[in-house]
Amino acid sequence: MEEKKETEIQEDEIQNQTNQEVENPSEEPKEKVTEKQDTPNEEKMSAEEPSKRRHKGRRDQTKALEEAKAKYAELNDTYLRLYSEFDNYRKRTAKEKLDMTATASAAVIKDMLPVMDDFERALQNMEKNGNEADLQGVTLIYNKLKTTLQKRGLEEIIAIDCDFNTDEHEALTMIPAPDESKKGKVIDVIQKGYKLNGTVIRFARVVVGN
Repeated sequence: MEEKKETEIQEDEIQNQTNQEVENPSEEPKEKVTEKQDTPNEEKMSAEEPSKRRHKGRRDQTKALEEAKAKYAELNDTYLRLYSEFDNYRKRTAKEKLDMTATASAAVIKDMLPVMDDFERALQNMEKNGNEADLQGVTLIYNKLKTTLQKRGLEEIIAIDCDFNTDEHEALTMIPAPDESKKGKVIDVIQKGYKLNGTVIRFARVVVGN
């Protein structure tokens, strides 16, 4: 009887244990299920990381390229500005040198004009006095001087019988014209006028018919 009771007790314990396992399953299966649920997320994150790194690398390359282009444009603009400024400076300097040379020449030639006037007056007096030998010698010197100055761009302003022109003539006096055709024209030249390379350096002083 006792053995039978022990057997029944053991069977009851086994049955209770089975019922508890059904009602309260162990933690180990839960952990296994949890592990199986987390695995896909980890694999997805692992797959996304290289793609993110590639995108970041492309963005860095694009940014570096844009910065290089901006730097190139800045340097090119600076170079063009400096080249333009240097070219303008070179042209301005060359022009200033030419102007300085022309101005210096004009000043010297302008100072020579009274000498030309003296030569002309001397030749007129010699013609009146009839000294042929002296006249020829002075005429030779005068023509040599005149030719030299003409080579430098000196040009006499033609005034006699020309219309009075304020750009080239300076009227010292006005007299009645001998006839209608002389009105407004230069009748006499008191002092010759000259141009140097097309620019008036001394106005012709004239008498104008009225």
